[in-house]
Amino acid sequence: MLKKRIIVCLDVKDGRTTKGVKFQNNIDIGDPVEMAAEYYRQGVDELVFYDIMASARGRGPILDLISRVASQVFIPFCVGGGIGTIEDIRSTILAGAEKVSLNSQAVKNPDLIREGARIFGNQCIVLGMDAARDAEMPSGYRVYINGGRVKTDLDALEWAKKAVSLGAGEIVLNAIDTDGMRNGYEIPITKMVSEAVPVPVIASGGGGTPQHLVDVLTEGKADAALIASMVHSMGYTIPGIKGELQKKGVPVRL
Repeated sequence: MLKKRIIVCLDVKDGRTTKGVKFQNNIDIGDPVEMAAEYYRQGVDELVFYDIMASARGRGPILDLISRVASQVFIPFCVGGGIGTIEDIRSTILAGAEKVSLNSQAVKNPDLIREGARIFGNQCIVLGMDAARDAEMPSGYRVYINGGRVKTDLDALEWAKKAVSLGAGEIVLNAIDTDGMRNGYEIPITKMVSEAVPVPVIASGGGGTPQHLVDVLTEGKADAALIASMVHSMGYTIPGIKGELQKKGVPVRL
């Protein structure tokens, strides 16, 4: 059976790790390079690093910070935020990232997914999708961009399928309604997208206990769970979380 992955997310603003609730009221929680090294030491499967202000401020990725993180960790490392051109993708990968997450820029220019996948391979191109509940949408969920600040006309399920058809090799599904709430992932949209696309889906937003991960990895059909608050500020460790998942019958890498 394929092992389920635990991925730690570092949201970065002005060179520091930050954490908010529903994409707002972010507070400084530490140095991203030190934190990445610690989670690597604990045995996390992958890291995701989002520059949460890059797209809103119209600038590219912070290459210096990416290379400093990459020098400390030897596991898959995905970077998102402000990646809007093929050159941005190339420079991010050359700085040490294995994958890039395309979110707002992919909505504005879907060809970026196609070209990125053609040049660097599908495994390098991750769709980052910020979705919130909206009864007007066919799936019940609408896509937002610019760090959840701008709503689009895109239905979340349709956009996920389109992005995969263009070449995205993985989807990180960020649920805005549950982000930072610590009371569980958004199971309905996670399950819907996981069942509709042939690529791995990573659930993001709402992890507060190991049971929340069990729920989204089983009931929600996710291939991986993204966590942040649990390890940043709630006292959980990667070995502790993986041990709990294993006890509940979820296959993980120990």
